[in-house]
Amino acid sequence: MAVSFGVLGPIEVWRDGVPVNAGPALQRRVLAALLVDANQLVSADALVDRAWGTAGPRSGVRALYGYISRLRRALEGHDVSLTREEGSGYRLRVSPQAVDLHRFHHLLEQGRAAPADEEAEALLEAALGSWRGEAFAGADTPWFNAQRDVLDGERFAAQLDLTEVRLRLAKHALVLTELSGRAEAHPLDERVAGHLMLALYRCGRQAEALACHERLRRDLATELGIDPGAPLRRLHQQILAADPALHPAPITPATSRPPRASRPVPRQLPPWPATFVGRDRELAALDGLFKEPAEGGGRPTIFTIGGTGGVGKSWLALHWAHQHLDRFPDGQLYAALYGFDPAGEPEPPDRVLRGFLDALGTPPQEVPADAEARAGLYRSLVADRRMLILLDNARDADQIRPLLPGGATCLVLVTSRSHLAGLTTTHGSPHLTLDTLPDPEAREVLTRALGHDRLAAEPDAVGALLRRCAGLPLALGIVAARAAAQPHFPLAELAEELDDATGRLDALTVGDLATDLRAVFETSCRALDAPTAQAFAFLGPAPGPDIGLHSAAALLGTPLARTRAVLRALEAAHLVQQHTPGRYRMHNLVRLYATERGQDRPGDIGDAASLRLADFYAHTAYDGDRLLSPQLTPIEPSPSEAAGARSLLGDATAAMAWFEAEHHCLLAAHHFALERGLPGQAWRLAWALDTFHWRRGLLPDRMTMLGATLAALDAAGEEPATRALARRLLGRTHVALGRHDEALARLRQALTLFEEAEDAAGTAQTHLNLALAWEQQRDDAQALMHALQNLRIRETLDSPPREAEALNAVGWYHARLGHHQEGRAFCERALTLCRRDHFLEGEAFTLDSLGYIAHHSGRYAAALDHYRQALALRRELGDAYEEADALACLGDVYQSLGRPAEARRARSQALALYRDQRRDAEAERTRALLASLGRTPTR
Repeated sequence: MAVSFGVLGPIEVWRDGVPVNAGPALQRRVLAALLVDANQLVSADALVDRAWGTAGPRSGVRALYGYISRLRRALEGHDVSLTREEGSGYRLRVSPQAVDLHRFHHLLEQGRAAPADEEAEALLEAALGSWRGEAFAGADTPWFNAQRDVLDGERFAAQLDLTEVRLRLAKHALVLTELSGRAEAHPLDERVAGHLMLALYRCGRQAEALACHERLRRDLATELGIDPGAPLRRLHQQILAADPALHPAPITPATSRPPRASRPVPRQLPPWPATFVGRDRELAALDGLFKEPAEGGGRPTIFTIGGTGGVGKSWLALHWAHQHLDRFPDGQLYAALYGFDPAGEPEPPDRVLRGFLDALGTPPQEVPADAEARAGLYRSLVADRRMLILLDNARDADQIRPLLPGGATCLVLVTSRSHLAGLTTTHGSPHLTLDTLPDPEAREVLTRALGHDRLAAEPDAVGALLRRCAGLPLALGIVAARAAAQPHFPLAELAEELDDATGRLDALTVGDLATDLRAVFETSCRALDAPTAQAFAFLGPAPGPDIGLHSAAALLGTPLARTRAVLRALEAAHLVQQHTPGRYRMHNLVRLYATERGQDRPGDIGDAASLRLADFYAHTAYDGDRLLSPQLTPIEPSPSEAAGARSLLGDATAAMAWFEAEHHCLLAAHHFALERGLPGQAWRLAWALDTFHWRRGLLPDRMTMLGATLAALDAAGEEPATRALARRLLGRTHVALGRHDEALARLRQALTLFEEAEDAAGTAQTHLNLALAWEQQRDDAQALMHALQNLRIRETLDSPPREAEALNAVGWYHARLGHHQEGRAFCERALTLCRRDHFLEGEAFTLDSLGYIAHHSGRYAAALDHYRQALALRRELGDAYEEADALACLGDVYQSLGRPAEARRARSQALALYRDQRRDAEAERTRALLASLGRTPTR
């Protein structure tokens, strides 16, 4: 890392352009005293005198030792050394160009010796640009005060030299305001007065120029008793005579300063990417942020494009740049920074600067050896140009900062796999994150390479190729190149090769590192620290399409704060994407690579991480179900290793939100548990999702999960009560899906197993489910028989919520058989129990039953009240499945009341829910009822 020092202002130290702590004031003074005589021997006594002055301590040299020691440690390893020599002296070895004082002297000397005024102006400007304020600011000792006075004189002389050069270049209007202020500050300086007189005269202000001379003559006589010198008197006579020699003339070869060659216009952009496709949204974003340079300095001049490796950042930047070359009449600079290059290391900024200076026409002998001086000269040369500077594939912000221009006329476009948040912080640069190509644009990539006919001949193979490339432009380009190289091979062969996940990354290469997808991902991972790289490998095989923050903490076995930091680092490297707040996902091919990396680690490490995650999902789901259905008899959970799982969910609302967010991950965790031979873990997940699946109407998922779990439980020889419960839950799902034979088979098996296990509660609940199965077949008498058996058992058990459920079932089947009075009596008893025990779900079912009884008894107002109460409870519980039925029943009551508009509204809402839940029979029946009202919703 390059270290530079500043004394022309506050005493400061920078490392790669970033300020670092140079220690307390005395330590900074010791450092400055050494820097003034850099590379020379300075005695200890002289250092004490310089740094302490007349306030030096008695043991000055001993006090000096401590500061020297701390400075040595701070500067160690940065091309700077501080050594003790010849007994009592110290030498600070440092490149003179790394110290602004010596850089100022060097540039000043070059500027005064420059053969052309344009070059002299640039060098003198760069010299004066080394100053940041008062030299040695804050250092108040006799020695520093004397040095400051000398340097102030040198600075003033350099300012006058620069003014003289600018006057020769006919920039009199530019310097006039500056000269007026300088003349007020130095009223007796004849050189300043001469500059001001000449500038005023050239601006057509002859009288003011003569008045300036008269004022100086009077002041000199009053203050010093002398007249102006010969040069000023001669200038006065020339102004009086309107001497043509005072007017600026173009510099010709006959003058003492030869003309400088015209500035070259660099055109360094690589060729236009011929196969670029789409990206209209991103191009529009660039157009919106990059306005014409002449539109003002408030516009951002730096813009970064980020994204994962192979997503097409460089192509987007080049495509946009070639589209807008007219915006940059002074040329384009381009640098490949190799920040993530599989074959080498990142390009050092000072080497890039050397290339830029060459492109800008700087003679080799004039290129400074010091990196900071190169940057200063580079900024000077592009300061007034309208240029594009494209910095491609940057590693980090530190690689970029030395390459940034100082003015607002250049536009800088940076691409990187890192987020480069540091540039946003220090320069306010906008950032565009590039995502994968949507399917139509991905297809267009293949079409351009292979032609319409070849794609049309194998649509299935093309679909498979698009799925495997998942919109990643580099992967699509590799596939297109391989297919184009073998025009007679069927695309199905390539699709089959990519279909094998174990060899997919091997297939995505065309033989060199730049187009080897695995190598591209490898360079991104190489930039990660060890804990972050391990987290990346763990996240790859983690079950589920994405992962939440708490789940990731369980997977990694780290606290939330550390987990958040690791995910932030992976997001900054564009290896994960935070697609919604607190949830992270990987591109499919990146995930495949992460999984490969995980397989390279000891198996028990990766297995332990995935098992922690599955354990977290199972136990948090268990806790969530307890919040949703506290009246249900729970299964016995296993001991959890997932620390903090129990405190994650606070109430039923939080539980429903968690199930919604994690549903696909929970299904994947269930599949993982089955694959790993963990039927107990799979069973706990299946059981814990039961309430959520019912309330959201996710019955196909319910059936698939329970079917696979049941097979695993049977194969493992789990105890009869567990296998019976799994059969009952599966049978109940078959009932809801209208699969009567499968339902009866599973429920009868469950009944037998519960009876063998002498499980009265399980037996009773199975009878209730059998009643539902017979209800589906419109055999309400058979249903009532099972409901009565359920009630008889429940009355012997101490479970008021289940007894209420049984009473409601008996009342419901009496009502369906036309026994409205009996049915109402049973249901009112059930409602009392539900409200007493705050059993909201049971209360909602019972209100449905009472609504049905009231409706079929001609008591429409009471029916409306019951259904409205039931609907409110369904919505409070988040039970969309039963909400649909409640809305449908409300529609029936509204129609009976002769209120068609309200009937249509209720049925339309029911229809939308039925369609979401894929309940086709109910949806068709509701659509027909809506049609009878005179308006049929479109499908």
